[in-house]
Amino acid sequence: MLKNRMKEVAFLLSALPAIAGAPAMAQDVTRSATVATASAAADPTPRPTSWGVPQGRTFFPHDWLRGYVDFSFAPSHNEPDLGRCQMPASNFGGANSTCNAYARYLWSGYLEVQPFGKTFARHAFLFFTPTFSFGNNVPQFKYTASMAPIAYERAVGLGIELPKNFEFRVTQHQVDWLGRYNNNVGPADLGTNGPYGLYTTIGARWYFGGYGRSREGR
Repeated sequence: MLKNRMKEVAFLLSALPAIAGAPAMAQDVTRSATVATASAAADPTPRPTSWGVPQGRTFFPHDWLRGYVDFSFAPSHNEPDLGRCQMPASNFGGANSTCNAYARYLWSGYLEVQPFGKTFARHAFLFFTPTFSFGNNVPQFKYTASMAPIAYERAVGLGIELPKNFEFRVTQHQVDWLGRYNNNVGPADLGTNGPYGLYTTIGARWYFGGYGRSREGR
């Protein structure tokens, strides 16, 4: 009987160190798991980078339609010359001249349409830049606040995003004359030739300093 009791006491004494060390071992295991998890979170598997906007839905991804609208006012003696009227106006009636294509107001904007979010097509976009001109002025002779329509200028085209913040663009420029400027308005009228004609350009654009598309994660 005494021998059995002594064996039980000896067994309990031998088991005490293991029981006492169990919480410490559990803490070590927990600490190791926490450190491993933190290391995995701090050092994720790197993903391959890509130029251009991030991939999104196949059609109409986030921000697929973007742009701005702008309205500008030209103070007197600062009217934009749309290149339609011959100067000096004193030879053609001065303040009574019928060719008054010097704008007071400019209403413009910019629109980009990028409808695809996957494959190489996601790097292609369409753009549209309209400008409407309004006014009735003859420099040095007549300054008014009139919003008579003069011209509708626009540029439309196709662009493709390229690496290193570059873009390839094909642009067509055209002007439609509005109101009475659809027709000849007298001897001072130079006609529809000149810088406001129809032409097409092929070019490249580079963004830098965080401007425009260079912020899109290229």
